[in-house]
Amino acid sequence: MPMGRNPQGAAEWAVGALGVILTLIGLVLVIGGGMLIAAGGSWYYLLAGVGLVVSGFLIFRQQLLGAWVYLAVFGLTVLWALWEVGLDGWGLVPRVIAPAVLLALIIAALPVLKGGREGRKWAIGGGVAFVVLAGLSGVVVAQTNAFKVDGPLPGPSPFASSDPDAIPVGADWPAYGGSYHAQRYSPLNQITPENVGKLERVWSFHTGDLPGDRPAAQNKYASENTPLKIGDTLYACTGKNMVVAVNAATGQVKWRFDPGVDDAAIPYTAACRGVSYYVVPSVAATDPCATRIIWGTLDARIVAVDARTGQRCQGFGQNGQVNTAEGMGPTVPGMISITSAPTIVQGVVVTGHQILDGQRRDAPSGVIKGFDAVTGALRWAWDMNRPDINTTPPEGQIYTLGTPNMWTTASGDERLGLVYLPLGSTAADYWSSDRTGPQLDYATSLVALDVNTGKPRWHFQTVHHDVWDYDLGSQATLVDFPTGAGTTPAVVLPSKQGDIYVLNRETGQPLTQVGTVPAPQAGLEPQMRTPTQPISLFHTLRRQDDLTERQMWGMSPIDQMICRIQFRKASYDGFYTPPEADRHYIQYPGYNGGSDWGGIAIDPARGVIVANYNDMPNYNILVPRAEADAKGWFPRGDPRARKGGAEGAGDPQVGVPYAVNVNAGWRMPFTGLLCKEPPYGGIRAIDLKTGRQIWDRPLGTARKNGPFGIPSGLNMEIGTPNNGGAVVTAGGLIFIAAATDDLIRAIDLKTGKTVWTARLPGGGQATPMTYEVGGRQYVVIAPGGHHFMETPVSDEVIAYALPQGG
Repeated sequence: MPMGRNPQGAAEWAVGALGVILTLIGLVLVIGGGMLIAAGGSWYYLLAGVGLVVSGFLIFRQQLLGAWVYLAVFGLTVLWALWEVGLDGWGLVPRVIAPAVLLALIIAALPVLKGGREGRKWAIGGGVAFVVLAGLSGVVVAQTNAFKVDGPLPGPSPFASSDPDAIPVGADWPAYGGSYHAQRYSPLNQITPENVGKLERVWSFHTGDLPGDRPAAQNKYASENTPLKIGDTLYACTGKNMVVAVNAATGQVKWRFDPGVDDAAIPYTAACRGVSYYVVPSVAATDPCATRIIWGTLDARIVAVDARTGQRCQGFGQNGQVNTAEGMGPTVPGMISITSAPTIVQGVVVTGHQILDGQRRDAPSGVIKGFDAVTGALRWAWDMNRPDINTTPPEGQIYTLGTPNMWTTASGDERLGLVYLPLGSTAADYWSSDRTGPQLDYATSLVALDVNTGKPRWHFQTVHHDVWDYDLGSQATLVDFPTGAGTTPAVVLPSKQGDIYVLNRETGQPLTQVGTVPAPQAGLEPQMRTPTQPISLFHTLRRQDDLTERQMWGMSPIDQMICRIQFRKASYDGFYTPPEADRHYIQYPGYNGGSDWGGIAIDPARGVIVANYNDMPNYNILVPRAEADAKGWFPRGDPRARKGGAEGAGDPQVGVPYAVNVNAGWRMPFTGLLCKEPPYGGIRAIDLKTGRQIWDRPLGTARKNGPFGIPSGLNMEIGTPNNGGAVVTAGGLIFIAAATDDLIRAIDLKTGKTVWTARLPGGGQATPMTYEVGGRQYVVIAPGGHHFMETPVSDEVIAYALPQGG
């Protein structure tokens, strides 16, 4: 090849480099394509790789034939892509975009290639045609096909609960879910689809709780908080359980309370989803602690302070707090935490605990406790394995270790005196051979507990012998449901599998159809796998079809090919594929849902469920104990334990034969992209009476996402992973953040279209709330960010409202 510093020489060197790049890409595709064929996959990558090697060699030698060879490969690639995925925009992206970029470079190189002048016009025309075809099918179709509208909203069909709220939702937002019915609905209608575009930020304040440069707090913050508003005061809590009371109209701070939680107590996440408000009966409103804020801490305390002053309620426990970890067994900081708001029914403060996942089979007990809301005295304790222990264990004994816990939020019925507990799975989530009796019966169940006795009234199980970490993360929602005999008090239960169940909340009997699906029987513990698993025939957020090789994704054919190889080599028998140790297995949906701790919102006036959800698999493998030890996978408190990692990534599960390594979302190690094609999350409106889908759409733009962690800046609705829920209003709007694009948005309930957005200073992994003060409706969110979702941390709480007088 001629050498020199003239422009022609530089161009020849550039073309030579392009030939080398094409050859190297082709070699990678040939090698990977051969592996994929050996695993039973597509022949395309091997054949395309051969074509690229030939093209690259010829272009390196400055032969025009190399361009023609590549043009043929590109044309066949487009035809193959359309055959595989049709006009699925996201499916076309990895198949045609990167090849189109290479085609553009080859077109630019034509003047240098021998014989380039004669064939240039035809080649340029053909190349441009293919680029236009790929661009239109990949971008335009992605925008138009993603949104699905299946029908109009149902007519007026009131589903208001027969159990009246102690403090009505409307002007106030008196509980985490609006009320203990958890409908996340407000009857306020000042803000509508017609005027929401005028919404503006009217105040904000900073809580002062940030991880800073403290090593023990790094990559562990995700406050997930939904504030309360009662009267003229708004109450917010922070990741480290500080509570801040502010003027609800101005954001001016009234008081702060810091319970003094140490960084060592942070479990997987420093979170405080909410606090609870309680009015002491039969005392003067001016008495100290006549109204009180009650909440849990990361170091397993329940704290009560005066709602007006922030001073400790001295008559509650000792110095305004109780230790909820008593009797739960040996522990280390971070193993027993409270991250969700307590539920208060008939004067009893009901709390569960987050027991740090994946550490050991003999983890602290998942016991549920009820405390007197005035005195803090333990009223009862429910240990499912020891129904004979109803309060404190006898001297020298503890509650049963490793039982399913409730880390999320309960709902409650004041009239029936019941609390509804969404339970998780038994400790050591991915191994089940040593589980017996009540731990098999109650795990991954909704349990209705009598709030006066602490005894279970009924339970409904959503997974049998759970080894998929499908714990019930969503707070259940109470409504009155129409049946042939009139209306029936009901509870609507979402699940991580995506199934939504409607149950009689007095008896636990299903009010809508429940079916079963055959479950795979293989894996390491075939004797523990049940032949079937329950599903809801009312509605599911879950994709109905199993994953296929064609749904593997990436930013180019190379990483898509790698994902396809992983898919072919993994164990995957569809829904409920059991764990394996000799190869990876695919769990779909993954442990983020379906529906997670954000839950659902229900408009009882229109009879509409609003559900945001995730749509991602996990890529898991069980790891033998000796290998796990060699990797440093030891439980919390062991000095040999390594720090950091996503939940499930290298969880030791000490006490069972295997540790587990979970690749949550099934991400590629270098690009950070997910192996399944988008969307990864969505939001849906559902007819509450029939289960009919009204509309469905992706939730979240690609503006903050991209390969190698580089934000793309694209406002296209890709549908991102999301955590946090929605609030729906009588004004016909849904307010939600949740996605990883750091936006809060208003969605028209009728059409599903976004009608307003605002940028947030941190990740919006929190549920908004709304209230009224002084005749003005406010929407508030605490965008605290989320380490697992890789969104920025913030300590700001923000209020939006319409301009006054406008």
